[in-house]
Amino acid sequence: MFTRTTQVEIQFGDCDPAGIVYYPNYFRFFDNATAALLSAAFAMHKRNWLEHFGIAGIPMVDTGARFIKPSRFGDVVDIRSEITELGRSSFSVRHTLLRDGEVAIEAHEKRVWVVRNEAGDIRSAPLPEDVRRLLSAS
Repeated sequence: MFTRTTQVEIQFGDCDPAGIVYYPNYFRFFDNATAALLSAAFAMHKRNWLEHFGIAGIPMVDTGARFIKPSRFGDVVDIRSEITELGRSSFSVRHTLLRDGEVAIEAHEKRVWVVRNEAGDIRSAPLPEDVRRLLSAS
C-alpha cells in the first residue's frame, strides 16, 4: 500500500527537561506525517483535499506506540508512514521512526473518513473508490 517518508529535525521546544522528545510531540509528528502521506497520495495539500473530497476531516479513533530509543534536540529523524489497512470508512497507518537508520519508535493509528450532516455533526462516510485506489498504490 502507499508509503511515504517524512524527515523531521527535533527542535528544542519538542524536548522535556531531560533533553529528550516529550512523548506527546511524537504523536504530533505522526499526525503531520499522515497528512503528508495523504497529500502525496492525492497530489494536493491537505486544505485542498479536504475541500476536493468534501470531508470534515480524518479523526483518529485508535493510536499507540512502542518507544524503543529516545531522540534529542538536533537529531534528524525519518518517519516512514504506510497505509496498512482500508476499511469501509476507515484506514490504518503504521509509522516507523528511524534515528540514524535504526528503529526508535513503532506506532500505529486508525482514522475515519468523516463528513458533516445537515446539523453540522460529523459522521463516518465510505472511502471513495478513487481514494481506495490511491491509498492501495505501492
